[in-house]
Amino acid sequence: MTEPLLRVLTRMRAHLLDPDALVRAVGSGRQKGTAPQWRRVELRYVDLKAGRHLQVTRYDATQAHTTNHAAGSADAREAVDALLDEPFANWHVDTTTQQHQVRVTKRLEAVCHTTERTEAVEAERGHDRDKDRLLEPGDPVLVALGISDAEGRVKPTRQAKLRQVEEFCRLLDTAVVDAIAKGHLRRPTAEEPLRIVDLGCGNAYLTFAAHRFLSHVRGLPVHLVGVDVKEQSREHSTAVADGLGVADELEFVVGSIADADLGALLPERPEVVLALHACDTATDEALARAVDWEAALVLAAPCCHHDVAAQLRKAPTPAPYQVLTRHGILRERFADTLTDGLRASLMRLSGYRVEVVQFVESQHTPRNTLLRAVRTGSPVKGGSVRKEYDELVATWGIRPRLAELLEGRSASGAGDR
Repeated sequence: MTEPLLRVLTRMRAHLLDPDALVRAVGSGRQKGTAPQWRRVELRYVDLKAGRHLQVTRYDATQAHTTNHAAGSADAREAVDALLDEPFANWHVDTTTQQHQVRVTKRLEAVCHTTERTEAVEAERGHDRDKDRLLEPGDPVLVALGISDAEGRVKPTRQAKLRQVEEFCRLLDTAVVDAIAKGHLRRPTAEEPLRIVDLGCGNAYLTFAAHRFLSHVRGLPVHLVGVDVKEQSREHSTAVADGLGVADELEFVVGSIADADLGALLPERPEVVLALHACDTATDEALARAVDWEAALVLAAPCCHHDVAAQLRKAPTPAPYQVLTRHGILRERFADTLTDGLRASLMRLSGYRVEVVQFVESQHTPRNTLLRAVRTGSPVKGGSVRKEYDELVATWGIRPRLAELLEGRSASGAGDR
């Protein structure tokens, strides 16, 4: 049931200002028609030499800004009030005994879901945590994946991989929490865990990170299946899952993105689809399967974009855009942008709300964008989105692979797992 927004935020304010009970709080998203000053904010209490302080980390588009405020001070109260005044769409507030999820509706009312913890937890108050990691350097998953050593120290050569893992967890966290809060994604239970598939998981760094973060940090029951064409990848990842004791929650199967059979592992269709750095049209195959499954949430980080680039080389460039394709490097970059723009349009036409956000580059590719799509309704048959898409492909004389896949699946009535 909805409540007045001010009433709910006042309750959350009391938790945010409680230096003994607050574990962690996160504000994210944006209310309709607004633009918060920060992309995301995180709050926790830390113990410094000068005493306990409220640590506030504010994230803009490129970096984090951290400030500390003495617990119980007017400075801390002012900092909290300023953040609660920001038009965030969601607040997730964890205390030692409860978890609160607040969602702001379009009418600027609030829906607050509170869960009692089965056991009280102890808040981490150390201030030396490495950049407020979502996964601690000594986390068993990071050690098992070879990112950290046996003593829990991040290996110097794996710093870039850790940054990728961290940023992905932040993006996944925002997407899942927001989708659950807005009712696009159901709240999972132990009896019915969240069904997730990672298509083209490769060495499964991000697969393991996603499972660990959602299940152990967020406390969400999940059943995650990783798909890759290599038997070696399946064997290696299965062995890691066995070693971590999560083989019943995290499974792997051999198969292509387009044809992998998940029926033996998932009781129903996947609800969340991940496709991270799948090469060229493999990303299109992943998006097509997500649409076919009617997945509630899709996160895809495209890799190379050869298909449209090749079509641009063959087709005459329409006037007056020759300068965009005359030089090879500009043509390739333009092909990247055009490909992902068309993918976003096709996903919107398929009933999804789509955002294209920045994602850190991997060690394999300089591509750093991520498509985040939330299923909101039925496919769009006409209107401005369809008109824009039709005019764009006609102008450039190209045929996106995703369009072909979606039309083929629609005609064949595909829908199995």
